[in-house]
Amino acid sequence: MVGTVNHNAVAKVISSSQLARHKILVTGASGFIGSHLCRRLSNCGAEVHGVSRKIPIKDERYLRWWQGDLADIQMVRNLLTSVKPEVIFHLASHVAGSRSLELVLPTFSSNLMSVINLLTVATEIGCKRIILTGSLEEPDLCNSETIPSSPYAAAKWASSAYARMFHALYQTPVIIARLFMVYGPGQQDLNKLVPYVILSLLRKEVPKLSSGKREVDWIYVEDVVEGLIAIAQASNGEGSTVDLGSGSLVPVRTVVQIIAGMVDSEAVPDFGATPDRLMEQVRVADTERTYSVIGWKPTTSLEKGLEATVVWYRDQLRKQKK
Repeated sequence: MVGTVNHNAVAKVISSSQLARHKILVTGASGFIGSHLCRRLSNCGAEVHGVSRKIPIKDERYLRWWQGDLADIQMVRNLLTSVKPEVIFHLASHVAGSRSLELVLPTFSSNLMSVINLLTVATEIGCKRIILTGSLEEPDLCNSETIPSSPYAAAKWASSAYARMFHALYQTPVIIARLFMVYGPGQQDLNKLVPYVILSLLRKEVPKLSSGKREVDWIYVEDVVEGLIAIAQASNGEGSTVDLGSGSLVPVRTVVQIIAGMVDSEAVPDFGATPDRLMEQVRVADTERTYSVIGWKPTTSLEKGLEATVVWYRDQLRKQKK
């Protein structure tokens, strides 16, 4: 049974000047976006708590680590009652675009069960703002015949539906941040397109790619972090989805060619070496609506973002050789 919520407390939003006085919980804090977000929040003076299945090897002194599986409701209840966060950023996710049957249960557990657990307990304790991360892979709501393109997309789609239900029924102060194709320094999944292409070319290896025809809305990680913080501070938008993207589509092939020009490698990308995935989404962020809701817009161009990313991975390779 859902506990009583103090709706006057819920209505208050977090201003940047007050951020230092708030407890913030970041799930998936050891991940690509999570690590960037935690550093930014710490620099704002917030009390940052990070949760992850595994405690990272690096000792990050700017946050307190908690360990556990968010698919375990008792663990979530113990965590939230201990931390008593005023803001939750839920970034933890099993990110895999494969259509494999083997991904159905892991994505259900990591991407849907964890969301339901967090929403339930956060509603019970009266959290002021919960930011969930949606995905560009989610199908559009307007077409009842639309089918999710992967287990990941289905789980994200369902978690967004639960978030809207929690807001409608229990006034849970949740906003869904729909993330588009995030890239930048420190991306840990080296199978993702940008780090894979950069590292392959730096090592003078040929990147094996699909046709590259898919058009994608690319967004730099630091812009995403600023967008997430803006959502935490927004005075409206609860129960809805806010897009964090660039507002423009650029084909995969074009991004690969930009990277190749920056790396200036002898290796030439091999387009068509792997098949295109079935039912891939082509969606562009509604940046005008996002700006009207949270006052945020991206500031990093694709070229500048890719340049910074190439420099970071080049530096990492140099450090490994020492």
